[in-house]
Amino acid sequence: MNSCITGWGSYIPEVLVTNDDFSHRKFYDERQEAIKHDSKVVVRKFQSITGIEERRYVRPDQTASDIGAIAAQRALEASKIDPETLDVIVLAHNFGDVKHGTIQTDILPGLSARVKQQLGIVNPNCVAYDILFGCPGWLQGLIQSHQFIQGGFAKKCLVIGTETLSRVLDMHDRDSMIFSDGAGAVVLEASQKNGGILSTASQTYAIDEAQYLNMGHSNLPESDEKIRFIKMKGRKIYEFALTNVPIAMKACVDKSGLDVGQVKKVLLHQANEKMDEAIIHRFFKLYGMTPPKDVMPMSIHKLGNSSVGTVPTLFDLVSRRQLENHSFEPGDIILMASVGAGMHINAALYQFPE
Repeated sequence: MNSCITGWGSYIPEVLVTNDDFSHRKFYDERQEAIKHDSKVVVRKFQSITGIEERRYVRPDQTASDIGAIAAQRALEASKIDPETLDVIVLAHNFGDVKHGTIQTDILPGLSARVKQQLGIVNPNCVAYDILFGCPGWLQGLIQSHQFIQGGFAKKCLVIGTETLSRVLDMHDRDSMIFSDGAGAVVLEASQKNGGILSTASQTYAIDEAQYLNMGHSNLPESDEKIRFIKMKGRKIYEFALTNVPIAMKACVDKSGLDVGQVKKVLLHQANEKMDEAIIHRFFKLYGMTPPKDVMPMSIHKLGNSSVGTVPTLFDLVSRRQLENHSFEPGDIILMASVGAGMHINAALYQFPE
C-alpha cells in the first residue's frame, strides 16, 4: 500500500508588508543596545542575505486555525473526497491561536479540533491532533500520516501546517523581518498506484542545539521582561543547518535506493535564501555533483518564512504552476526537507503517481 497526495491547497494572507515598512523602525541587539547603522542600511543588508523582499501577515480578524481551515478546505476540494471519510487530521503549528492585540497563546482546544469544527466534520472516528515540531512540523505530520497508512491504521489523512508568526514578533529585533504568516495542507491517501512517499528521515538534536530558537524578552530597552517573543541564534542555526540538513537529505534518498539524479525538485523550508542555496549545493556535493538548473523552487522572496506553512505552500504553488520554471509531472520525484526549532530535521522523498 502506497501513500499518495491527492489534494493540496494553501492560504497566502492578504496583508502585504514590504521591507520599506521596516526602514523607519529602530532596531536593537540582544544586549538591548541600539544598532548604530541607519535602519535603511539594516534592511538592505537583511535583504541581501535572506532574499526576502516582502512577506504576508494575516488580517486582524484572523487566527492560525482560521487560515489553516481555509487551506484544508482547498485541499479537500482538490482531492474530491468526502471529509467525513477522513481518519486523521494532523495540524502542525508552534504558537496556537494568538489573537490580534494579545500576546497569549491559545491552544485550548487544540487547533486541529478547531479546524475540524470549522470544516463541519461530524465523524468522531476522524481523530484530530496537533503537532509541535518547529518549522519541520508539517513535514513531520506528513511522515506520521504515511506511517499510519503503512501500518494499516488509516486510509485518508489531512495534514495541515499553519502559523501566524506576526503575532509573536519583537519588532525591535532585526530577525523579525524574516517571519511571516501562512498555511498549507494536503490530503494523503492509501493507494494502489505506483509512487507516493518512497522514504523518510527524521532527527532531533537537543543537547547543545535545543535553545537555538526560543522565547525571550524584547530587544527594546526597559521593555517588560515578562513578555516573550520569538528569538533565534541566527549564526548557530545557519552553521547547524549547513552541516546537518544535507546529510539527512542524503540519508533519505539513499534509503530509497534511487539515484539522486532522478530527483527533479527539492522543496526546502523557506528560511533564508543564502542558507537554502548553501544547503542544496552541499547536498549535491555529497554525490560529487552540482545542483541541476531550476531544481530548487523558492517562495521566500515574496512570502518570507511562515514556519510550518512554507513547504506545503511551496508544494501548492508549484503544483498549480504559480512559480516560473517550476512544475510537477506524473512520475516526477521530489525531495522535501526542513529544519527548525528543537532542533529538528526531516526529509521525505515523494514520487507523483503516473
